[in-house]
Amino acid sequence: MDDVITVILAGGVGSRLAPLTKERAKPAVPFGGKYRIIDFTLTNCLHSGLRRVLVLTQYKSHSLQKHLRDGWSVFNPELGEYITAVPAQMRTGDCWYQGTADAIYQNLYLLNRSGAKYVVVLSGDHIYRMDYVPMLEQHIETGAQLTVACMEVNKSEASSFGVMAVNSAQQILSFEEKPQNPEPLPDNPDKCLASMGIYIFSMETLETELEKDALSKTSCHDFGQDIIPRLIDGKRVYAYAFGSEAGRVSQDAYWRDVGTLDSYYQANMDLLSLQSPMDLYQSNWNIRTYEPQLPPARTVSSPAGNEGIFINSIVSSGVIIEGGTAQNSILFPKVKINNNAVVLNSILFEGVTVGEGAILQNCIVDKNVNIPPGTIIGKDPQQDKRYFSLSSQGVVVVADGDKFA
Repeated sequence: MDDVITVILAGGVGSRLAPLTKERAKPAVPFGGKYRIIDFTLTNCLHSGLRRVLVLTQYKSHSLQKHLRDGWSVFNPELGEYITAVPAQMRTGDCWYQGTADAIYQNLYLLNRSGAKYVVVLSGDHIYRMDYVPMLEQHIETGAQLTVACMEVNKSEASSFGVMAVNSAQQILSFEEKPQNPEPLPDNPDKCLASMGIYIFSMETLETELEKDALSKTSCHDFGQDIIPRLIDGKRVYAYAFGSEAGRVSQDAYWRDVGTLDSYYQANMDLLSLQSPMDLYQSNWNIRTYEPQLPPARTVSSPAGNEGIFINSIVSSGVIIEGGTAQNSILFPKVKINNNAVVLNSILFEGVTVGEGAILQNCIVDKNVNIPPGTIIGKDPQQDKRYFSLSSQGVVVVADGDKFA
């Protein structure tokens, strides 16, 4: 892997995840009871042997940079290994990052200094497990200038992705970003082949194309909209089928873009399924994160004699359920659920306190929020939207600073 450098794009605004991104970058949003979203991409790098990683940050990056420092200072700089946060620095002009391609263009000097022959470009805001080595091996074996990881999606969902067509050798023949009428697979009219935003470039190709793109007055400076479509004609651009890798990671082939409140909520709830579609428990592919030293979670009888109960829930360290109930929910560290409080189908971030007799249903509650005793949230949308944010599918988000009725 000495010939490889990895770039993780982690500078997006994340406006569709607001208010969870009010004070943090999207890759730093908590997920699954103990992780941050970016932990999944970084874990894939760790297990794939990618030891030179640049994380390009921009908006509200303090929480993300702190997490990288506390949880991901795992590589040895003396061996040329690193995970380095690279903030936007206006190195090529007076603009911040103008798009995914421009973000890397503004840091080409770092890639050139690395001496790498291949560049792995990843997103910091997707939930999945993947061994990147087989994809890199395919890239080298085919002599590709660009390899794009892809997966089949329903045609009804394909307009949210870059959609491609390939030949029998998996060479990409066409690519269209977020098409209104996506081209289906030849053998299945209900499916399309979609880009996952995972790319491997040969260094020379990447440098040439980014320099061309920087000079264009009409470009959006985006890989999906500009770079990939231009590369297809006359270039060696191939697709790599996600989930086909014969490697160490189990083949759950789960991948989610958690860019909206509803997709984020559903991806968390997926972990509570009877048979979770993503295996978090594969012992040789553990998802790494920063985890503070906390006491074990416990249930406690309240002074009123009620037992603390949790059913089908993820319960993290430091959680106390004192005479309350949590069902089908995800509780981050140091959550406390008090007597007669009920939490259903909800995600409570670190340090949330649920007051006595409160009821939460279909909620996401941000860090350190105190829910007053007797509060009812998630049962009356008309009442909820007066005080809180509601997703298009009715998930209630309670943010720090929100007022209660």
